[in-house]
Amino acid sequence: MNIILWGNIFAVFTLLVAIPAAHAREPIPEKLVVLTFDDSSKSHFTVARPILKEYGFGATFFVTEGLTYRQNPQAYMTWEEIRILHDDGFEIGNHLKDHMGVNSQNVSQLREQLEWIDGRCAEYGIPKPVSFAWPGCFLHRNALPVLDEHGLLWSRRCSFPEVRYGVDLSIAYNPKEEHPHLIPTTAMGRPDMLLEDYQACLAVAGPGEIAVVCFHGVPETEHPWVHTPRERFEEFIVWLHDDQYTVIAMRDLAKYVDPADRPEDPWAIHNQRRKQRRKAAAAEKEE
Repeated sequence: MNIILWGNIFAVFTLLVAIPAAHAREPIPEKLVVLTFDDSSKSHFTVARPILKEYGFGATFFVTEGLTYRQNPQAYMTWEEIRILHDDGFEIGNHLKDHMGVNSQNVSQLREQLEWIDGRCAEYGIPKPVSFAWPGCFLHRNALPVLDEHGLLWSRRCSFPEVRYGVDLSIAYNPKEEHPHLIPTTAMGRPDMLLEDYQACLAVAGPGEIAVVCFHGVPETEHPWVHTPRERFEEFIVWLHDDQYTVIAMRDLAKYVDPADRPEDPWAIHNQRRKQRRKAAAAEKEE
């Protein structure tokens, strides 16, 4: 075999070896939590920010100008405060201009809604978000290609339609089964949740799975059904620290998960879980 041919074989071999190394991901830690905050609540800045900084935790703040942002500005963060969160090292995510629940009637407006928040971020020197949170627990399949085209890598949803809000234990994010734009919420703050409730929710995350936690206001002044008292929030954060959890922003999932590695059918795991739930419900009735 001549020298040129050997040289070509060596070059191809070197390329093949280098490709996996360039995309190497760290193993998912046993106790990994993605911490997120929705809706631009003022308490994200006044309460959550100093507590998170004290413990060195990462987090994603999904911002919007919807709900009563314009009518009741004192209940929401200013963009100057959102910029300070970015300067502190926290992630700023996109929660749409009007907190629009994406459905068949308005999915055509999704690009405009995303671009508004992108523009506000650019105005304040904040990078274009790579993470998105579906407002109001709405989902629509036609939105998935829009999110991809927009350059978003990660999207957090509620635990619907598989899990009943406030009734069943939620579900952890399994990157091998779940589409990166359909990441389920494992625990969502509510006024009646105690520390043991959060602990039970996070316990559902098995090997290779990730718990994703969502808070709204801590406290929440506008929407009491998702209110979390400050003392309960702080108790939860202290427990995460003492129990040696790794707490990250959603963008930091890229350390452990390749967003391009996704199931062929984004909805397959949803359908499987719903079938299991219906089967369990039927078994309960028979008993």
